[in-house]
Amino acid sequence: MGKTISCSVLLSLISCFYLLFATALDTITPSKSIKDPEFIISQNETGLSKTLLGFSTYLVVLNGKTEILWSSKNVTNTAPNVTTAHLSDLGNLVLSNGDDEGSSLWQSFQHPSNAFIESMEISTDVKKGRKVEIKSWKSHDDPSDGNFSFGIEPFNIPEFVIWNNNQLYFRSGPWNGNMFIGLILPTVAFSWFSVVADNRQQTFFIGYEDSNHSMLTYCELDSQGKFSERRWDAEKGNWIKSYSINHTDCDVYGKCGEFGMSNSTKRPICSCLKGFKPRNAEEWSRGNWSSGCFRTTPLQCQRDNNNGSGAGQSDDGFLEMKMMNVPAFPDRSSIVNGECKDQCLKNCSCVAYAYDSSIGCMMWSGDLIDVKESSRGVDLYIRLPASELGKFS
Repeated sequence: MGKTISCSVLLSLISCFYLLFATALDTITPSKSIKDPEFIISQNETGLSKTLLGFSTYLVVLNGKTEILWSSKNVTNTAPNVTTAHLSDLGNLVLSNGDDEGSSLWQSFQHPSNAFIESMEISTDVKKGRKVEIKSWKSHDDPSDGNFSFGIEPFNIPEFVIWNNNQLYFRSGPWNGNMFIGLILPTVAFSWFSVVADNRQQTFFIGYEDSNHSMLTYCELDSQGKFSERRWDAEKGNWIKSYSINHTDCDVYGKCGEFGMSNSTKRPICSCLKGFKPRNAEEWSRGNWSSGCFRTTPLQCQRDNNNGSGAGQSDDGFLEMKMMNVPAFPDRSSIVNGECKDQCLKNCSCVAYAYDSSIGCMMWSGDLIDVKESSRGVDLYIRLPASELGKFS
């Protein structure tokens, strides 16, 4: 009984770039199935598929007892004349019938497993309700879908996110045209990411900016929700984890609750924003920060509104916080930097703002969630009453 590996086999596709095989097929047909440890290899030997395959009107992965472990049965076209599964030089495994040249019924790049290689694109089409996402394995040796998925979300400004059972688990921070401003990484890490956003058509893509790398790399979403870059080490003959975008508790979305902020270098990692205190002091002292923080003194504009006197702009101000990973779900404005403050002050529900030269003004109303102190990022301005500002000057 042979060991079976996931049919989308993206890890297998790239794990053998340095191996040479004299003879191998690049296409499977009903009369040419393969068994472990057999493989198919693309024509120019840039991709490899190593899996146990059977054939019906859809692609299946079987174990030694011919029990189905995985299938592409979600293919909408179930025409009986499916004839080939072809591995391209890009690493895409394509299921098609032979009647219509160029047609395909299923592609591994449209249904990826847990790895992201340079010829792939992750995408979201809001109008059509279509997503191409990376999905974690259930465990290290079980390739069925796990709890985590990685994709791009438009929000008001595009970000890439990791979901845990449909709950937001990690966010990259907004894309400013050059980088995700919430990622704290060495400059060489993930430098190949590029985002294409068509807001009019509501389509968003993330892929490799340059596919002509001399160094072999790929990214993997593991069963614990960690998204890491791996690079080929020729001396060791193995893939080495080079960077991970989410490797501390601070990277978990909303770890410190509303109006809390995290810093992985401090103990405890969570603290309240200045002008706020823990909502539940007992839980907070035990390291449970989920209840977050609340404002110690109401904003002056809120008191004025409650008294019917209107908001007084001069009675509230902003506390500057340098180099922050900005909170989730900003509203975007095209106004220039010098006008962000005035714009926010005119709206009593505006509780913070930030500015990025490529994005413009970002503003927040309601609770601030997922604020992090950062070695990179942008300056964040928190709205406080004038009486509180004097305490922190």
